[in-house]
Amino acid sequence: MTDYDKLDAWVDAHFDEETRFLQALVQVPTDTPPGNNAPHAERTAELLAGMGLKAEKVPIPPWALDEYGLQSITNLIVRRPYAPGGPVIALNAHGDVVPPGEGWTHKPYGGEIEHGCLYGRASAVSKSDFATYTFATRALESLGRKLKGGVELHFTYDEEFGGELGPGWLLANKLTKPDLLIAAGFSYQVVTAHNGCLQMEVTLHGLASHAAYPETGIDALQAANKLLTALYAHNEVLRTRRSAVVGITHPYLNVGRIEGGSNTNVVPGKVVIKLDRRMIPEEDAATVEAEVRALIAEAVAASPLVRVEIKRLLLALSLKPLPGNAPLVAAIQKHGQAIFGEPIPTSGTPLYTDVRLYGAHGVPAVIYGAGPRTVLESNAKRADEHLVLEDLRRATKVVARTLLDLLHAAPAA
Repeated sequence: MTDYDKLDAWVDAHFDEETRFLQALVQVPTDTPPGNNAPHAERTAELLAGMGLKAEKVPIPPWALDEYGLQSITNLIVRRPYAPGGPVIALNAHGDVVPPGEGWTHKPYGGEIEHGCLYGRASAVSKSDFATYTFATRALESLGRKLKGGVELHFTYDEEFGGELGPGWLLANKLTKPDLLIAAGFSYQVVTAHNGCLQMEVTLHGLASHAAYPETGIDALQAANKLLTALYAHNEVLRTRRSAVVGITHPYLNVGRIEGGSNTNVVPGKVVIKLDRRMIPEEDAATVEAEVRALIAEAVAASPLVRVEIKRLLLALSLKPLPGNAPLVAAIQKHGQAIFGEPIPTSGTPLYTDVRLYGAHGVPAVIYGAGPRTVLESNAKRADEHLVLEDLRRATKVVARTLLDLLHAAPAA
């Protein structure tokens, strides 16, 4: 047997254990908001300790949590140092998730298995890769080969709010500086670039008055209507700005939330709009924000008695490929084709992820893990999110083989 065969055999022999590990992770809720995620980290650390993997706990202080309206976060780092002379490869997955919502036919936190799929919130994005990366590391170490460099497991809990209290906290506080990164993703492509995201809150202030005397008020909702028309019309302009990255098309703008008014018989005196502007990798974030602010100001100017406040909620920069990620890409593509029986292309994704934070610190990165070809196939962030367990098994083998290639002191047979 080759070393690759031995890795595959180890994963197969321990796959029931890997599945139970993922079930246990899914069964601890991590709805964000409210973002009470420390209990999940404690459970994860307990399970890892049972495998001989000690997790370093990094709690986020209350003052930092308060800024984002979160309740608790404890990030985890598992450090597996080997002999000097090789790269330190970080494997990052996030445990925080959006609340389950309505429409489930399986228990959102049941971890039920049916027809070869494991159901539950975060089963695909991205508690699945807690399992992928943990068991790939264990498979690697089971060989007993001389390894150079190291592996770090980064299990973090702030992806839904931008990542600054997850990977951002670990990097900014110099708790880690890996040489390479593999971050949670799907099995049939290697993602090397992604969109950025600007989120803003726009508050329109008018003057509430009785609906029987509308002339005594200043209708903030009418101003909001003009603003919404201008924002959505701007998408026609954005569609003309095409990205050269495969998998990414063009920028777009979405209004995700509107709040306003106090009662049916009252002229609305205040309306709050929250918008999301996705940025392609070729765009400059400062230029985009300035453009959006100017667009808002021009639209509101058509309602001269209305006052506007603009607040930036999130600025997530895009991920651009760093040349140093080539060894990761090559290894994943080689082993992905061997295990899945089809080419594994590189692409970009319109999502934004925590990976940009590693990229900003100069860490070459790729996005690869357990999951289907598209987010929609897994129902991520929707009812009945699920993971095809065979994808988990095969992705674990791909990651284990990739680690062996990059950390083995001699070429693997």
